[in-house]
Amino acid sequence: MAVLDQLTSQQAIDLENKYGAHNYHPLPVVLSRGEGVYVWDVEGKKYYDFLSAYSAVNQGHCHPKIVDAMTAQAKTLSLTSRAFYNDMLGKYEKYASEYFNFDKLLPMNTGAEAVETALKICRKWAYEVKGIAENEAQIVVCENNFHGRTTTIISFSNDSVARKNFGPYTAGFIKIEYDNLKALEDVLESNTNIAGFLVEPIQGEAGVYVPSEGYLAKAKALCVKHNVLFIADEVQTGIARTGRLLATCGNCDCIDKNCSGTPEVKADILILGKALSGGAYPVSAVLANDPIMNVIGPGNHGSTFGGNPIAAAVAMAALEVVRDEDLAENAFQLGELFRSELNTYIETSPIVNLVRGKGLLNAIVINDDEDSDTAWNICMALKENGLLAKPTHGNIIRFAPPLVMTKAQLLDCVSIIVKTLKQFEA
Repeated sequence: MAVLDQLTSQQAIDLENKYGAHNYHPLPVVLSRGEGVYVWDVEGKKYYDFLSAYSAVNQGHCHPKIVDAMTAQAKTLSLTSRAFYNDMLGKYEKYASEYFNFDKLLPMNTGAEAVETALKICRKWAYEVKGIAENEAQIVVCENNFHGRTTTIISFSNDSVARKNFGPYTAGFIKIEYDNLKALEDVLESNTNIAGFLVEPIQGEAGVYVPSEGYLAKAKALCVKHNVLFIADEVQTGIARTGRLLATCGNCDCIDKNCSGTPEVKADILILGKALSGGAYPVSAVLANDPIMNVIGPGNHGSTFGGNPIAAAVAMAALEVVRDEDLAENAFQLGELFRSELNTYIETSPIVNLVRGKGLLNAIVINDDEDSDTAWNICMALKENGLLAKPTHGNIIRFAPPLVMTKAQLLDCVSIIVKTLKQFEA
């Protein structure tokens, strides 16, 4: 078989099963093309993408502005490593730092790398600025978190599948209940070695759990009181996904092009990835102000590909699309419509217990236990009806379409979802 031969879906699946590590359990659909909110399989069937590569494709598949920026830069200069300066990185660092209102940006490639970077910055700050004794710093995290699957990150996960047989685990983390201010206050009051609090503004992988009103602001206030860094993992919730540029903007009044109002919460360390590139290229970043970021010096951290010219060009184009096409406002408006339409169906549905989310990051909870295959079967039926989504935690289905979706397209998707769910009512 020649490398460029067209494969059938089954041939492509068979190749992955034979030659690839079995570290994923994909829905059995083989995609070969994408444009905007749509993807096509190798046989030519068209689907709505209602997952957006876990929110990496907020700007839609193959957005021409992002693709043009990537291809133009690829023809000029792709990689220098950080052994030399390049003419794109500084422009990107300035653009993104001003865009998100921080002093500095540290560029990496993937979300997990960015989380690891934030943890290192936090610990170094703890020793050199806060004055915690070396190797004694601890970072508070939340139960049911998902920050990646590196050895350090799984050390503070309570996902048994991600953790089992990968020990020994990295020390230095304290887990508390998500959305529990008393638990955070207690640990901060009782332990002077706390360096940071790492939190997802919405727990996406856990099932799109939205915290109580005011939780993030009050958590940040507790961090300020105890001189602890508030670290926001917005790899999935950032870049307009939740109806604001950042989910940590909470309930501020600014659904504008660049969220220029005063946010409810300003992270001390902000972690971004996924849609920072519009899904076109691996790009992630950690942002912080000078008193925190300046603890990092030459040799402390780095990456051969981090900050490469293509990544810089792609990220600037991706952020311009978010601003120029008002994607935060579109996500806010369509998210309100989506939950309203689904709630109307749920009022008389024996299949779905509730819909929750913000913007266009939503989930439905299926009326079955986590060990059932009902949600998987519903996703298989959705696929047959022309919409792609994926279960998380057994009985929860996450819905996160590209933010370039129109109202008409969203209502068409709601119709597909409701029609499919009704097939399971009997």
